[in-house]
Amino acid sequence: MTNKRRPTRNTQKTDPMHHDPVKLVHSGQNGPVSAKAVAAMVDSPDVLRVVTLLQGISTEIDNGIEPSTANPHLNMLLHLLHSHFEGRVVSPSAMVSASGVPYATGTRKLSELMDAGFIEQRPRTKSGKSVSLHPSAHLFEVFSQVADRIDRIAQDAYGGARRTDGARDYYFGGSYQPGQTMIAPPRALPQSLKLAGGLRILVHGDPTFMVMENLKRQFEQIVGTDIHQRAFSIDRLREEALRNATRSRSRYDLIAVDLPWLGEFVKKGVIRPLPDVMDVARLEPSDFHTAGWRATHWDEVPYGVPSQTTPELMFYRKDWFAEAGLEPPHTIERVIEAARHFNNPRRGRYGVAWNAARGTALGHTFMMTCAAFGQPIIDLPEIAGGYDADHLERDDFRPMLDSPRAREAAEYLMELMQFSPPDILSMSWYERVRPYAAGSVAMAYGYTLLAPYFELDKSCAAHGNTGYLPHPHGPEGAPIAPVGGYALCIPANLAEERIPDAVEALIAFTSPAAQKLYAQEGSRTAPRYSVGADPEVRRLSPIFELVDQMSWRDELQFWPRPPLPQISDIITVCGNELHDMLRGLVSPADALASAQAKAEAILRTPVT
Repeated sequence: MTNKRRPTRNTQKTDPMHHDPVKLVHSGQNGPVSAKAVAAMVDSPDVLRVVTLLQGISTEIDNGIEPSTANPHLNMLLHLLHSHFEGRVVSPSAMVSASGVPYATGTRKLSELMDAGFIEQRPRTKSGKSVSLHPSAHLFEVFSQVADRIDRIAQDAYGGARRTDGARDYYFGGSYQPGQTMIAPPRALPQSLKLAGGLRILVHGDPTFMVMENLKRQFEQIVGTDIHQRAFSIDRLREEALRNATRSRSRYDLIAVDLPWLGEFVKKGVIRPLPDVMDVARLEPSDFHTAGWRATHWDEVPYGVPSQTTPELMFYRKDWFAEAGLEPPHTIERVIEAARHFNNPRRGRYGVAWNAARGTALGHTFMMTCAAFGQPIIDLPEIAGGYDADHLERDDFRPMLDSPRAREAAEYLMELMQFSPPDILSMSWYERVRPYAAGSVAMAYGYTLLAPYFELDKSCAAHGNTGYLPHPHGPEGAPIAPVGGYALCIPANLAEERIPDAVEALIAFTSPAAQKLYAQEGSRTAPRYSVGADPEVRRLSPIFELVDQMSWRDELQFWPRPPLPQISDIITVCGNELHDMLRGLVSPADALASAQAKAEAILRTPVT
């Protein structure tokens, strides 16, 4: 978890190059770090803008005034923050290099910053010999205060008007439109796309992509060509994407890739690395939720752009819980308590709905339930805030399906069966939300993209009465919201002459303006901070602000479904074996032992 130590002051003044790291970023505030450290930045100015400003000023002073003394603390912190916003990995040597002072001095100053609690160190390898550095929640909090003061000073100095209304809402990420939070409607591209036969897109048949289909005519005006969108169920989408990769030329200009498939699609040569076909900076990477953006990477290289970030959450009836005097179901124990209380089959009421259908649906459920108990499905290295799923280019991972915490997860699902609707074993993606929307279920595990089923239908019993929480966690777990959703990618076999226009379409469909339009038309997914910060979007649903807050708190995670090249086969194995367990055909111990053995065999099989 995040290190939140109180900063300590170094009173040594003998070193003329010494700068107190606490004084550097914290003026007159020396209390303990707030529990809402990162979320507090919602009222701060654009931190990235201030970081860039300070970097420029520091460079000018250091290089333009003689004699000068570099400020290593400031230089390193600015480098760290800027790299974080742009999604770049920072090593200790890179930090020392950015300090502007000799190596030995820089190393000592880096240690001071770490001792002050501003920097987190995370292992990059299993041995722990290679590490990366990351801003701590404490640094985010205190630097946002500094950024706010600098913003006010600049406004006073240069006559800028103070904004006192909602126009100063801040989102943690890069500013797509500096100084603005109201995103303008999408504009037509400067040049119409010249794609023979129009723009061809392969997508999943979910509510967000259906919103895109409903906006087809509007987007045809934006891109200047016909749009042909083909939608499939999740399993058929994967099959079609793989089939398309075997063709001499792709039938699609853009394809939607479920985030866990990314490793497989890279290994099989299905999709292109984005840096090979575009300037990735055009996407404003720092504007995306960190987990959603990192989930599109393989071996540090982006292969797609998040088109939706849809974490799986716990939906619950706030009105029922309040009437019963029950606390919100933050933990596994609370879920069982509430499910038992509300379950009343004679009245047609049930405790909880979830993905329990055989195969892919239940496989996803089991993996995310394991995560709620603190157990990744493979032996990922542990890092601050979770597990490292960024470095999967290895062939020595071991399944953890038959571990003690995985057994606890399986037993939890068995217990849920007692308080679930009678058709739970055939219930999957959409089916689990429908009884919740209709008012026959107290709680439901569901992706945010499913929320329109009750948020947009005023006749639903759940309309206006729904609370949203990260996955309830077990004794050794922590609150997490497993990230789902799709990235839009460029097929590897797309004809070269179509690539430039496909890139322009990719940017247009994933822009803040487009994402805002999807939200206004009914989508409840927004992968960008700027969209969640837009006042018009926030008024549509509490989901947008809540998901942003979950990202700030590092609760959005993609490690529960790591994009291993073999992950689809492992998901299927889990979904089949656990289904037999839920039906009572095998014991939990036997089901997990079988899943473990099959997963081990899968991981030993190379993916090509």
